[in-house]
This record gives sequence, C-alpha cells and structure tokens, in this order.
Amino acid sequence: MKKHIKTIYILSVACACLISVGCTTGPGAATAPPPNSGHVLIYRVANFGENLGLTVSVDGKDVGTFSQGNNYSGYLPAGQHVLMARPDPNPAGTTPAKKTVTIQAGQTYVFTAAWARGGTRLTLVQGH
Repeated sequence: MKKHIKTIYILSVACACLISVGCTTGPGAATAPPPNSGHVLIYRVANFGENLGLTVSVDGKDVGTFSQGNNYSGYLPAGQHVLMARPDPNPAGTTPAKKTVTIQAGQTYVFTAAWARGGTRLTLVQGH
C-alpha cells in the first residue's frame, strides 16, 4: 500500500511540474515584444456568431481562426500592413473585412470584427 501511495505522490508532483512549465512557457506567457514592432489586437464582436470562427490574416497570410471567447493578439513590424478578417465557415460568401494600417513601433492597435448592414457584411472597427 505504501508503494502505491508513493507512486501516486511522484506522479502528482510530476504532473504539477509539467503544468507549471506549460503555464510559464506556453502561448500565454509574457514575452518582450520584438524590436521595432507594434501590438495588434483583433476582437470578435459579442454577437459575431456562436458557431462561427473568425479567421484573421496579415498581409495575405492566415494567422489563425478564433472561436467564441478568443481573439487575435500579435506583434507586427513597423510599416504598412493589410489586416483581413472573415467568418469561418463562410457559406454565404461574405467578403472579408479589410483594413490597411501603418504600424508604429511601441503602439497598440485595437480592432473589433463586427457585422454591418444587418449582418451581411463584416467590417474591422478601430477602437482605442
């Protein structure tokens, strides 16, 4: 019985260590921003759609699809970039929202992907 308890204790400690390492080095870990870059955040409007993902692309390259409760957060080099957002799936063939932005180093840019014109067109609304 003592051997069984000791094994459980060792496994518990090992799991706790793995969780701790994952929390400090995983995707949510705090890291220094790249030099000469700006921070871009793109949120989903509250009524975006429960069964819709938000696919975000930067300069024509998809950077991720974000489900309800998740948002894009990334650093872009200073200079001009094209941000696009589209619903996924997109059975209605909604034209992607497109925004050209000139990133300045050290600045944060916040956008919200929202529906316009009765939910038939997606737009990126710049916030503060």
